[in-house]
Amino acid sequence: MISLHFLITAFVVVLAPGTGVIYTLALGLGQGPRAAVWAAFGCTIGILPHLAAAILGLAAVLHASALLFQAVKIAGVLYLLYLAWQMVRADGALSVSAASPTQQSGLRIAQRGALINILNPKLSVFFLALLPPFLSGDATSATLEMVVLGTIFMAMTFSVFVLYGLFAAQARTLILGSNTVVKWLNRSFAALFAALAARLAMERA
Repeated sequence: MISLHFLITAFVVVLAPGTGVIYTLALGLGQGPRAAVWAAFGCTIGILPHLAAAILGLAAVLHASALLFQAVKIAGVLYLLYLAWQMVRADGALSVSAASPTQQSGLRIAQRGALINILNPKLSVFFLALLPPFLSGDATSATLEMVVLGTIFMAMTFSVFVLYGLFAAQARTLILGSNTVVKWLNRSFAALFAALAARLAMERA
């Protein structure tokens, strides 16, 4: 069940930059290590509903229901565009600044991170495709095996995202010395969120 193949596959998937990574990097760079850890935690918690959907078979329902898939997708697209707007606003919650960062509530940071993943309908379908090939084939233990594999995937997600975020926090003092750099960083992060929203908008069930 817990094979080297699964561990490598999961690690490669987690390591690939996506919306959660971009969010964690932005928080680490803009607000420091504490915010990065909360961002990583939130993104990880946002995986739980999709993992549960895959285990309970609801992911197949989401995949089969074009209306439900579109509804979740549209909500996800709008949320990513909102995050992009928060990056470019001077007083935005995600805006990177050379000034000492305002310490936001850890729970608020985690909530935003969780919503990023919760509002991505492809994650449920992803788990439905990722986990079954690594099961032992014993129907009586399939649910437990999916829980174990999903838990390992979440632990990897949290660990890798924290490392990404702490790296960004360390780079903060080196990068944020120039107002021009800060301005272009915010624009770049906003563009990334907008691009990810566009990609999500093109996804099909």
